Amino acid sequence: MAPSEATGPNNGRVGLCRSGLVIDGAIVPLLAGAVHYFRLDPGNWRACLEAVKQAGCRLVDLYVPWNEHEVAPGKLDFGLADPRHDVGGFLDLVQELGLYAILRPGPHVNAELSNFGIPERVVWDPACQARGPSGSPVVLPVVPRMFPVPSYASDAYHDEVRRYFGLLGAELASRIYPRGPIVLLQIDNEGALFFRDGAYDQDYHPDALRAYRDYLRERYGTIDALREVYRGPLRQAPGDDGEAALSFTNILPPDRFRATARDELAYYLDWAAFQEHLLATSLGRFARALDAAGLGGIPTAHNFPLADNTTPLNAARVGEVVDFVGHDFYHRASGEARTRIAARASASAQRAEVLDVPAFACEVGAGYPAYFPRLSERDSMFTVLTALAYGVRGFNIYMAIQRDRWIGAPYDERGRARPFASFWERLLAAFERTRFHELSRATPVRLLVPRVERRLARVMHALGPATAALMTVMGQGPRESCFEDELGEGYPLALQADDFGRAFEQALSLRGVPYAVVGGEDRDVAFAGARWVICATTGGFADALAERLAQAAAAGTRITLGPRPRKWDGQLQSLDGDRLAGVAVEEVASSGIAEADAAVGRAIEALDLPAHPCEPDGVFATVHEDREGTAQVVFVINPTQEDVVARVSLGVDAAWEDLLEEGVTQSEEGLLELRLRPRTVRMMGRKGPD
Repeated sequence: MAPSEATGPNNGRVGLCRSGLVIDGAIVPLLAGAVHYFRLDPGNWRACLEAVKQAGCRLVDLYVPWNEHEVAPGKLDFGLADPRHDVGGFLDLVQELGLYAILRPGPHVNAELSNFGIPERVVWDPACQARGPSGSPVVLPVVPRMFPVPSYASDAYHDEVRRYFGLLGAELASRIYPRGPIVLLQIDNEGALFFRDGAYDQDYHPDALRAYRDYLRERYGTIDALREVYRGPLRQAPGDDGEAALSFTNILPPDRFRATARDELAYYLDWAAFQEHLLATSLGRFARALDAAGLGGIPTAHNFPLADNTTPLNAARVGEVVDFVGHDFYHRASGEARTRIAARASASAQRAEVLDVPAFACEVGAGYPAYFPRLSERDSMFTVLTALAYGVRGFNIYMAIQRDRWIGAPYDERGRARPFASFWERLLAAFERTRFHELSRATPVRLLVPRVERRLARVMHALGPATAALMTVMGQGPRESCFEDELGEGYPLALQADDFGRAFEQALSLRGVPYAVVGGEDRDVAFAGARWVICATTGGFADALAERLAQAAAAGTRITLGPRPRKWDGQLQSLDGDRLAGVAVEEVASSGIAEADAAVGRAIEALDLPAHPCEPDGVFATVHEDREGTAQVVFVINPTQEDVVARVSLGVDAAWEDLLEEGVTQSEEGLLELRLRPRTVRMMGRKGPD
């Protein structure tokens, strides 16, 4: 397929748009395959790259593991000692074959490597180690060997990283486009504090404590302002004699949750907010170090892991230091997985649509690590198709080529196709044939989760080392994992907003109303084009969000709040005056599915919302349109364990061909009828004249 033409300031260089990359004025969809050159015989590199190209990928995704290349402090091997380390030669082959490259230099790469790709000497350097509340190193108990994780705040760690990037840049800067194939740079990897992401797990490193105090000083300005908000018992520095002694120089962060009243929560919420700030700031430091090493001038990204909404990763904050945020998708086919994929993919798509950046799945599982729970080929197919159904416009097959510590890649280590390869080849061909990267899925409804709700669930998490992210991956939420403390308010603060959001997710999905889950700090991204915003709130959110809701209401957007009216600000402190006062807001004071369904029914009638309901219950559909608003691709999702005949209300009669299998089906009287096997997704394309 010939690339689309693009005009504008990106001509002659690499840029971004919602459809993918813009390279020399042409749009290139982000279709990639992961290849670990350092795990392969260099004699097989060409065959493996040819396999990735034959599959239909436009880009090759490669980690550059620091610990693989380092032979001594300040010295890297690029093929002289071990031919497998000739990353420059590998990239030259990528360019020779007409492919582009996504470079992922870390410093954290994971990749199922020991120490997640960071040299042994660095992770065992006390100055680099993240610290728990007692000052002890924070250890990640992971296969093949546990290790102390680095501190994102540590200056010593950043000094080591900057030296590593400088050495890497000397080798690879000449391979940045247009001189070479590198067109996209990932900054770090899954930056969720190395999966030790509980609110009180880390980071109490001295450099982090200094940054925490600077953060509070910037936020509050004066000691009096800090003392006014930080009421209640606080952990003080030794020798202090009470609240009056509290200052920016001696305050220590919380080491566990001790609040007994709602107005004590600011202390804990600020700690959660600081952790978000710390991660974003650290990623910015990495980005500047890469730029200084000559590895700049091309777009940058960062990938969010599973259950990122329970970690300190904040898409709005990270988006200030990288060009766009992508997501990783590894799921077992199920109804719960569909819901979670829908939330993450729709959030990514909404941000991409407004910011004109790609909605990219940085990793979509094709196989699984050897020591993880098994993911079948059906699970992988379900996951990638569901992610596309809810708005993802490009993906990286992880892994495309088989390697050690991995099971189930579509091509073996010599580039030979396995049976699973045929699915990916058909999918990539269908993607190109339909120009799927140019289509869009309208989401006039936004389910808004204020950031304070995410922070509240983190700071009130009750299960210690079993982090909220782990609980989320297991299909659990705040109701199963958070303290149910009422803190004097008469209801459990950490639970109700989540229950409310889940009820509306279910009601919207059952009626087939397209929606996107958005964050409260996404600013204009959250409301652009919205006809209805549903805000799940315990009773408080920031003034800035209240102002944006008021502005949206004034512009005609329907606003629904629940299950509590706004009574507090973004730190759950009492309001002097509510910026929503006098604004037409519908309040739904229940977290029940019946009340949510009634509200959805009212909105459909009042706003003439699009809807594509399905029969039987438990089957779902999404519709993707071209620029003229004509439906071109329909996904029908059956996450159940039953073989079903699905009936989808499309509102249009046309011939629809199965893009991955044979067969054409005609929709009649606006209904499309299809048979679906258990835990499968069908991708149907509008069939034009022969």
